Amino acid sequence: MTVKDNNQEIVNVHTLEERVLEALYFVKDPEIDAISIIELGMLEKLEVLDNKVKLQLLPTFMGCPALDIIKNNIEKALSGLSEEVEVDVQFIYHPPWTSARVSEAGRQKLKEFGIAPPPKVFGPDGSWSVNCPYCDSEYTSIDNLFGPTACRSILYCKSCKNPFEAMKPVSTLM
Repeated sequence: MTVKDNNQEIVNVHTLEERVLEALYFVKDPEIDAISIIELGMLEKLEVLDNKVKLQLLPTFMGCPALDIIKNNIEKALSGLSEEVEVDVQFIYHPPWTSARVSEAGRQKLKEFGIAPPPKVFGPDGSWSVNCPYCDSEYTSIDNLFGPTACRSILYCKSCKNPFEAMKPVSTLM
């Protein structure tokens, strides 16, 4: 938002809530540093009252080992705002996080990072498949359901012959 200052100069005015949201785009997932917690869809609720900021976040997986790192990174990012803010970060489990919460920008960033974004569509039996992030081929297979982190699997592209990681789909329907 812009306002005129003494009818001469235009000054940018941002609310604390807007500055908090902007800062949160720079808080990356510690395990996939190409994507922010906002793009992952972890932010469930943001409340700003005076200089108090309360965040409710949905962990992508129960028992995620990166939660303390995420909390510390949020506190650090928000401490850089121009005024003193009191930050309360809470991790909640209802509603559960699902991979449908990953934004389109987040899906693109995952792909550019070499990780196939989670599928949007599931088979009637709960099956899923993803395209290769390198050549976009559908001709892929799961090599290992268990990847380097709880939220990823290892796949293989039979077209371009590259192994790759895919973010596991998480749905309340499964």
